[in-house]
Amino acid sequence: MTLFSKNNSESYWLDKAEQILTECIKLCRLYNDGYVTFSEIHKLVTIPDYYVDKIKLLRKKFLNGELSYTNVHDLLSSIEFFEKEFNSLDSRTSSILKSEITRITGAFISDYDVLNIFSPPKDALNFYGFEDVVNKGKIVVLNMNISEYNNLSKIIAAYLKLDFQTEVMSRLAKNLSHMRSVCFISDEYHEYITDTDANFFSQSREAKCINIVATQSYTSLLNSLNNQYTVKVIIQNLINKFWFRTDDTFTIEDAQKQLGKEEKTKYSQSVSESSKNNKSSYLSNIFSFEKPNFSESLNTYTQFDFVYDTNFFTQKLNTFNCLTFLSTGTTILPPQKLALIPYFILDKDM
Repeated sequence: MTLFSKNNSESYWLDKAEQILTECIKLCRLYNDGYVTFSEIHKLVTIPDYYVDKIKLLRKKFLNGELSYTNVHDLLSSIEFFEKEFNSLDSRTSSILKSEITRITGAFISDYDVLNIFSPPKDALNFYGFEDVVNKGKIVVLNMNISEYNNLSKIIAAYLKLDFQTEVMSRLAKNLSHMRSVCFISDEYHEYITDTDANFFSQSREAKCINIVATQSYTSLLNSLNNQYTVKVIIQNLINKFWFRTDDTFTIEDAQKQLGKEEKTKYSQSVSESSKNNKSSYLSNIFSFEKPNFSESLNTYTQFDFVYDTNFFTQKLNTFNCLTFLSTGTTILPPQKLALIPYFILDKDM
């Protein structure tokens, strides 16, 4: 939800909306055989009578002894939340919270094709989460045009990314002796970045996860998160970096600081002139002098400066050229300029 509320300084609305969604998911799992869809959440939040009907259904299950102790606990906590807190909110607060939630759920129920794809009947499911994907070495590709599916593509990307990150980090708790290496790849990463990436990138190496992301600039990341410290944590956890030509000063300055400084030779030149018996004629307004003397000095000195100056990033990196900061896993290679070969040029040569 922070993807759409990045400038929201009041956490109350997001925290409360998260609580409502949590209780809706718990309730939906109880009456829908553990299967939760966006359509069900949307109805529970927006239709009071729908919630009442589902409570009646769960009451019958409870009386028939169909619920376990855990299910009874979840049911009572959800009923207590809806009856004593959610339904007692004033109309203005309730409307704001519902609007926050329906910004997410509405994108999945307003279009028939989208509804069938992302909220299908349980027997029509063909994707069961990332546990099966990771264990069997499968590849999941999200191919949604962000200009055509603006909010929806961001939501789905965030869900997929968070689900993937959860599964990867859970492998650490399982103490798997032979973990398969996994990889997360994202183009236009600034469109899908979230705060949780900072913690994931810092710990995912232990879970044998390779993260490859591409973004327009560091400022693009900052514009999405609106938190400079989180952006810096994410950047510093990405060890290998490729910088292409950029005019973004934030990106350039951060790259210069990481690449460090070195002693550079500087030159200075000065010219001086002196003469004797300098005279000026008031009538002709001509200046005259005798025995002129000219001198020139050239000085050489060293100064501690950035290895790559700003002009290198803005002018000396041509198309398909980049500056790299790479690691072998044990040592850091010296920064160097590389010429990359695009795949379409390689195909022509073949």
